[in-house]
Amino acid sequence: MITSKQRAALRALANPVPTIFQIGKGGINDNLIRQLDDALEARELVKIRVLETSFLNPKDTLNELAQILGAEAVQAIGSRIVLYRESKENKTITI
Repeated sequence: MITSKQRAALRALANPVPTIFQIGKGGINDNLIRQLDDALEARELVKIRVLETSFLNPKDTLNELAQILGAEAVQAIGSRIVLYRESKENKTITI
């Protein structure tokens, strides 16, 4: 579990990070989970856009993905969500 100060630091780090995933009408599926797992291991901080066609609530999606991936839910602003998980092999972010 991260503190509110750590969460604020991660939010600041996430600002310039490009959105690398989109969740559309396919919703959350095994392929998306696998790709997010790999991306979190490589980057630690991942920004995702929840498209309107998915009919998913971004906050609920953030919490669900965090639980499935064992990651921290950093923020949900509008349709964008940010996840953080410490990398086992490529640790670059210290909070």
